[in-house]
Amino acid sequence: MKLKIIAALAVIALVAAGFFVFQQKPAAPDVAFPTLEGQTFRTADLRGKVVLVNFWATTCTSCIKEMPALKATQEKFEARGYQTVAVAMDYDPPAQVATFVERNDLPFTFVLDRDGSIARGFDGVRLTPTSFIVNRRGEIVQKILGEPKLDALHALIEKLLAEPA
Repeated sequence: MKLKIIAALAVIALVAAGFFVFQQKPAAPDVAFPTLEGQTFRTADLRGKVVLVNFWATTCTSCIKEMPALKATQEKFEARGYQTVAVAMDYDPPAQVATFVERNDLPFTFVLDRDGSIARGFDGVRLTPTSFIVNRRGEIVQKILGEPKLDALHALIEKLLAEPA
């Protein structure tokens, strides 16, 4: 009888431990982000901020369509520690990306994924737009395929900004 109780408690403990392990959010990959201006920063440099990492391309109509909403989101939350990192895919010519950025007044950090390493690091992204929401601790909270639903995105950002780093 005593052995059965100990075995049952062990099973409960293992199930509980598994529950907490599966609740843990994956860390954002440690990648280098080369900006259009020739600077480079790493994922760790974003710690302390809530970040939307948006994979896009100049030839993607949905990507271009979502830019005004992403701009409004950046402007709404920037002062509270929110940042948008727009990652141009490796197949997008850098000159074409630079021209797009020059023609549009977008307050993002634009980076070039020249060799596909950023996309590979973020779960092998190939479809655009694809976005990842990263919390202040550098954990991926959500992956968004396609254009985000703005109300849901804003609610999530509000929640994440309220959490401690």
